[in-house]
Parts: sequence; structure tokens; C-alpha cells
Amino acid sequence: MNEKSLPFVEKYRIESTEDIIGQNRAIQEIKLFIKTFPRKKAIILNGPPGTGKTCTAVALAKENKLEIFELNASDLRNRAKLEEVLKPVTLQQPLFKKGKLILMDEADGITGTDRGGLPELIALIEKTKFPIIITANDIWKKKFSLLRKKCNIVNLKNIEFKNSIEIIKKVLEKENQQISAETINLIAEKSRGDVRALLNDLESVISLGEESLKTEISEREKQEEIFISLKKIFQNPPDSKTIRAYDNSNLDLNEIALWIEENIPLEYKGKALYNAIESLSKSDLFKGRIYRQQHWRFLVYQNFFLTAGISTATKLKNKKFTSYKRPSRILKIWLSNQKNAKKKSIIAKYSKLCHMSKKKAMKDNFILPLILDNLDEKVIKKMDLNEKEISYLKDRKAAVIIANNLNKFRLEN
Repeated sequence: MNEKSLPFVEKYRIESTEDIIGQNRAIQEIKLFIKTFPRKKAIILNGPPGTGKTCTAVALAKENKLEIFELNASDLRNRAKLEEVLKPVTLQQPLFKKGKLILMDEADGITGTDRGGLPELIALIEKTKFPIIITANDIWKKKFSLLRKKCNIVNLKNIEFKNSIEIIKKVLEKENQQISAETINLIAEKSRGDVRALLNDLESVISLGEESLKTEISEREKQEEIFISLKKIFQNPPDSKTIRAYDNSNLDLNEIALWIEENIPLEYKGKALYNAIESLSKSDLFKGRIYRQQHWRFLVYQNFFLTAGISTATKLKNKKFTSYKRPSRILKIWLSNQKNAKKKSIIAKYSKLCHMSKKKAMKDNFILPLILDNLDEKVIKKMDLNEKEISYLKDRKAAVIIANNLNKFRLEN
């Protein structure tokens, strides 16, 4: 693959430990481990995603002229498979280089049961003739207690804000690109010390423009907020703060209900599932009463059943990690209805401005964004368009321009 077409996370992957920023102490400990092997036969690089654990191991092997054998532990979920693949590697000598380094990547994926790969990994560490580097996002889980005793542990931290800025500026210089200081700071801030996320955001800005980052971050924050809210509802015991679980979310209760509906089966089973679905249905009843009778005070009850009602469906709370799913088909229907509601609202205001019927105004719907774009600002203000309606018109305008350009291209060719 051409280097120019490589994603930034691959293009700017560190080549040596000298390129690693903000992890000086950790690098020294890792080098000491290699130098004093086999005093300890394995080392664990522990830290959040994007801190350079795997890159550090690869760079270390390259500097020491070690043949590296990479193994993704998440693919090896049973003892037999681990023994089959790892045992020959730990016993055989390298063919061309002076030594060998075994990299056990993403150890979080190994099971801790008797049939799982963790006991076998511990046994193989004792027998290995070559250093083993293990990477993990959270090595302090209970299942890793025996593994921790067999290994040195080095903690890699998220890089500091100033280091993030330094990385961004270096990449921009190599790419011969310029972006505003505000956007640089925004990328560094939102990456939260995750270099992988930083490089992905920077590549997106260079490819799609600076405005794309704000949209992406907004959607990301919304998703993070609803994930946190769902975790509070499903996995924490209900208390006085439960009914305020959605206070920090930018989503309205109708969209939250879709998230709840999609993810209830992932958390609850049996009687608990029945109770949760019943609370969800009661919430929907109050939503119907709000729309039919315009009794907006019923929002309190709708919120209650979506928070405390769902949370109290069971007293047995499961603390396992759950990958919550975004609502699919129902959310698309709901978003389509929201989009149509914006269109109808704009058409109503436009028809009133032009003293025509809504039916006649609807005929101008396709080119309405271009018509309004050419009108005086004072006239537009008379329509009293809100931010969502203005955003809808901008999106429609872009679509119209693209359609016109495509038609022009077809005619010319």
C-alpha cells in the first residue's frame, strides 16, 4: 500500500522508543526487564487504549534485534488452543535474529475459567525461554490475580495535553497542512490522551474540514452520555438520583426510550425482562396521553418509568461489560418523522410568508433551500426559523447542489 494512502495511525506508528512521548519512566522499566531477563519472564504493559502499549513492544523488539511473535489473546479463548500455538513458540529458537520476543496482545480477552487460556498462559510463562510482553487495558481485574504475581507490571498513562499538541503539530508539519489553533486544542482536549483517537480526529479534519470535527465530537459525546445513563439504569442499584439519570443527555425521552427498548434484552432475562418491558410500555402510555391531551405534566411519569421503573425491574444487578447497541429500524423511523416534521414546519412558515396554500408551497419543496438563500435576511427573519430548521435547509441545499452537478455532468458526457 502506498504510504500516502495509509491511515495516520499506521503512517505515524512509532519506530523506536525514542519517539514515544510522555512515557519515559515506563520505557526505562521495560528496557530493564529485557536486560535482566530471565529474572522475570514476563512483563505486563497496562494502560488505557491509545497509550502505545503494542507499539512500544514492537519498537523495543526492533531496537534489540529480536524476532517478535505477536498473538492476539482475544482469539485464543481456550486452553488447548493456547497450548497448541504458544508452546512451540516459547521453546523454539529464532531462525535469523539473536533472540525472540513474544507479544501477548489484548490479554483482557483471555478467559479466567479452568477451561480458559489464563491458567495455561501462567504455566507457559514459567517454562518460556524468551521474554513475554503482555498488554492489557485493565490488569487489576480479579481474574488476573495469579498472572500479576508472575509478571512485572508497568503502567502506561494517557499522554498530557501539551504532548498531544506536540504530536499534532509534528504531523501537520509532515503533512504540510495548517489548521486553526482552536481546532488543534479541540483535538488534543477531546482525545483525552489517547494517541490513536487523536490521529483519527486529525486525519478526519484534514480530509473533511474543521467543521466535521465539531459534528463528529457532538455525536460522540451524545453516544457516550447515553451509554453512561444506560449503565446507571441497568447496572446500579436504584436510589434518589436514579430519576435524574438522563439529565446530562442531549437526547429527548422519546429517543431515550428507543435506546432502552433496544438494550433491555442485553441486560435482563426472565422475570426481570418482563418487568422492564412493562415499565417501558407504561412510559409509552403516558407519552400517548401527552400527545393526545397536551398534558405535559405527564413527562414526569414518562421519565419515572424510563428510569426508576427500568432500574427496579430486578434487584440482582449485573456488573459485566455490555456493549450497548444503537437503535436501528425504529430509530430510523423516528428520525424520518422528525425530518418530516421540520419540513412541514418550514413549508407552513414559507406558505404564510408568500401568501399561498401549503399544497402549493409544497411544490417548491425541492428548491426551497435555494429560494430562501436568495431572499433578503429580513424576510428570512420574518419566517422565524429555529436552529434545527436552518440546519435542515442547509443540508437540503447541499443535496440540491450535488444533484444539479450530477445532472450537469450526465448532460455533458
